[in-house]
Amino acid sequence: MGKQPNILFVMTDDQGYGDIRAHGHPFIQTPNLDKLYAQSSRFTDYHVSPTCAPTRSALMSGKNPFEVGVTHTIVERERMALGVPTVAEILKKAGYATGIFGKWHLGEEDAYQPGSRGFDEVFIHGAGGIGQRFAGSQGDVPGNNYFNPTIRHNGTFVKTEGYCADVFTQQTLGWIREQKEKGDQPFFAYLAYNTPHTPLVVDKKYSDPYLDKVDNPDRAIFFGMITNMDENMGLILEKLDEWDLSKDTLLVFTTDNGSSKGTPIFNAGMRGAKGSLSEGGSRVPLYFRLPGLTEPGEDLDQLARHIDIFPTLADLAGADISGLGLEGRSLIPLLKDPATEWPDRQLYFHGGRWPKEGARGKFGAGDKNIDNYKHKTFAVRTEKWRLVGPDHLFDIVQDQGEKNNVAEQHPEVVAELMKGYDAFWDRARPLLVNENAPLDVPKPFSESYRKQKESTGIPAWKAPEL
Repeated sequence: MGKQPNILFVMTDDQGYGDIRAHGHPFIQTPNLDKLYAQSSRFTDYHVSPTCAPTRSALMSGKNPFEVGVTHTIVERERMALGVPTVAEILKKAGYATGIFGKWHLGEEDAYQPGSRGFDEVFIHGAGGIGQRFAGSQGDVPGNNYFNPTIRHNGTFVKTEGYCADVFTQQTLGWIREQKEKGDQPFFAYLAYNTPHTPLVVDKKYSDPYLDKVDNPDRAIFFGMITNMDENMGLILEKLDEWDLSKDTLLVFTTDNGSSKGTPIFNAGMRGAKGSLSEGGSRVPLYFRLPGLTEPGEDLDQLARHIDIFPTLADLAGADISGLGLEGRSLIPLLKDPATEWPDRQLYFHGGRWPKEGARGKFGAGDKNIDNYKHKTFAVRTEKWRLVGPDHLFDIVQDQGEKNNVAEQHPEVVAELMKGYDAFWDRARPLLVNENAPLDVPKPFSESYRKQKESTGIPAWKAPEL
């Protein structure tokens, strides 16, 4: 491949494996993702976490979310532990310009923010979603919404114009064009869309075509948000070609968890959705496109996971990750040769999200003893098996829909997977550093907005020309 390739990593929020036409969906319109699908090497057994902040922490750290302190999406349990090296830091050390656009969701205090964790360029909303606020430090700009959102750009809040996904795409491409013009270093651009996550909001031109195909208007909006994102993917593909970047840019597309709204229509034969410990909660798309490395239309069926992304990108960049103790494996050998030996392994999932002392409503209700959740809402995957809780075992090779519990027929498999899971829990339990973090704390993201508004005001976003 010669010089270090650029990297553009694109991830959507709450779009499941089935929410793409190329995967067999009966009517969703995703022509540009379908195009990328045809141009890419695709991992067909790639898994993330059941919800978003845990997935994001694994992508950034190369470790299981629990091992970097992330067990929830709110109440301070979304903060990725300080001192954990990120993929952005490693790529930056390897000579890359680094930028994040869209959703971060790994901590609101300055020390947790992406600008303190390896990103040169930062263009993000706060909290886990635009306009969200929860107990603890997590809080976006008050009253923020999907149209014309206020965004924090390298520490300064700006008032954008347009729909959020369009804005994030334009800013990403503007920064990429700037890196192209500079020409002095490769880039790593992390475009993390906040759509199609709720609130369900999009221009009617995207959602109306689905109204006669679904059972409720919300699902039409959900699919419309995906179609809008797909339109943005088309712009990305167009500009990479126009700027002669396609040939030396690794383009990765994935999503952060199972579908939040699409599974009743089509779920590619899987059981479960976002938040589930079944296949439908964690199995998502993963496409890689880089001429000379990937093969158009090639399916790779080896078991892969989000913890593999960090070592994969580091490997591609020639970055040194020795001594980091990463759990994941580089996927580059498989991309180069699908017949490469790929030893089986156990991968551990946990839903987390147990109640917290001091949290209001459902987030604080119930048993707050963490150790009582050790054997609840967990799963273990190998190439062949999925153990869901201690009593449900499925042969995923033969039964991807998880219809036949074969735990009684294979007690030795259950015992082996439980032994591995118990060892994982014992290893991770001391690393849950956010569990008792106080909730009566300021909201630094929104407080910074308030102070800027009162002192210098909120300037208009200068949309980059493409």
